[in-house]
Amino acid sequence: MNRVVIHRGLNGVLFDNTRTTLIDGQFGKLLHCGYSIQELAEHSNFEEVTYLLIHKKLPTSAELEAFDNQLKEARSIPEQVVEVIRIVQNSHPMDVLRTAVSALSTFEAERENNTVEKTLSKGIRLIAQMPIIVATHHAIRTGRVPTQASKTLSHAANFLYMLHDKTPLEQEVKILDRDFVLHADHGSNASAFTARIATGTQADLHSAITAAIATFSGSLHGGAVEFVMKMLQEIDQPELAAQYIRKLQKENLPIFGFGHRVYRTEDPRAFHLREAAKYLSFERGETKWFRILEAIVDEMSSYIDRGVNVNVDFYNCVTYHLLGIPHDLFVPVFAISRISGWITQVLEQLENNILIRPVLNYVGESERPYIPIAVR
Repeated sequence: MNRVVIHRGLNGVLFDNTRTTLIDGQFGKLLHCGYSIQELAEHSNFEEVTYLLIHKKLPTSAELEAFDNQLKEARSIPEQVVEVIRIVQNSHPMDVLRTAVSALSTFEAERENNTVEKTLSKGIRLIAQMPIIVATHHAIRTGRVPTQASKTLSHAANFLYMLHDKTPLEQEVKILDRDFVLHADHGSNASAFTARIATGTQADLHSAITAAIATFSGSLHGGAVEFVMKMLQEIDQPELAAQYIRKLQKENLPIFGFGHRVYRTEDPRAFHLREAAKYLSFERGETKWFRILEAIVDEMSSYIDRGVNVNVDFYNCVTYHLLGIPHDLFVPVFAISRISGWITQVLEQLENNILIRPVLNYVGESERPYIPIAVR
C-alpha cells in the first residue's frame, strides 16, 4: 500500500509558476518582479508598484502618467452602489466592502468577458474604486455627505482626503503610500489563492475579488491587524504587557501580530512599519501604544529566537490608529492596497488558466450496506 503524504493547508505545495512575487521565508526576503521590497518602499510609490506588478516592469514617466490618469478617471462608483452602502451601513466595513464590490459587477457592461485585456481594464477600475467605497461608507455611517474624489491627488492622498474630508499632511500621505507599497502583494496567500481558485472556474473578476475580500477578513489573515489593536487596548499600559502575554501563552491563545506561515525571521515589511509607527507616536506625543508594542517584543524574545517573529500586522495597527483611521477600517485599508496583488494574481491565472482542484484523502468508513430507516 502506498504511503499517503498529506500537506495540511497545502503547506509547501507548488501549484503554478509566477513572475510576480518571490518570498524567501528563511532569509526574510521579498521581491516584486526582481525588485526588493526595501528599495520599492524607499524609492517608489503605490501607483508605480501596481504598474510593476501588473506589467512585470517599471514604467517610464509617460507610462506611469498614463496609468495614474486611468486610476484617477475611475475614482467614482454608481449612485446605486452608494445606495447599497447606505442600506448595509451598520455592517462591519469589510462586509460593506465585499457587498459593494459584488454590487459593482452589475454596472460592468463586459462583466463576463474574461480576456486578459478586459480583466485588466476592470481591474484598474476596481483598484481606483476600493478606497472610494471605504471612504463613502465611513461618511455615510457618520452622518456626513461623502466627499467628492479628487482628480489630482495621489491614490493615498485622495483616500485620506475623502476619509477625513480635509487635505492630508504631506508626511501622512508619505506614510500611507509606503504602507500601500508594502501591502500590495504577497504571493499566494489565502485571499490571493481564493481569487485564483474563483478565476480557475472562469468566474468573473468581481466574483473573484469578492471571494478574496471574504477570505481576507478572517482573523488569521488580514483581519489580524484589527485584533492586534484590540490586544493593545486590553493591555492598556506598557508595564502590563508581560503579564498579559504570559497569560495568553498559558492559556494557549494566539498572540496576534506574531508568526507567519512563510517567514522564519522578521517579516521584511515590518522594519518600515515599525519606523512609521515610531515616527507618528513621537511626532504626535502619543507613545503609549508604541511602548506597549516594544514591551510585547521584549516578552516574546524567546519565541523570536525560535523563528516566531513580528509580522506585517504588528506595528501596522498603531500607524493606522495615529493616522486617524477608525479601528474597524484597519482591514479594509489593508485591502485597498492588496487589491493590486489580487488583480495581478487573477491576471496571471488567466494567462494559462486551469481549474484548481486539490484532492482530499478519504479516511472514513468503507463499503457499508444501506440499512432501511424502519430497522435502524
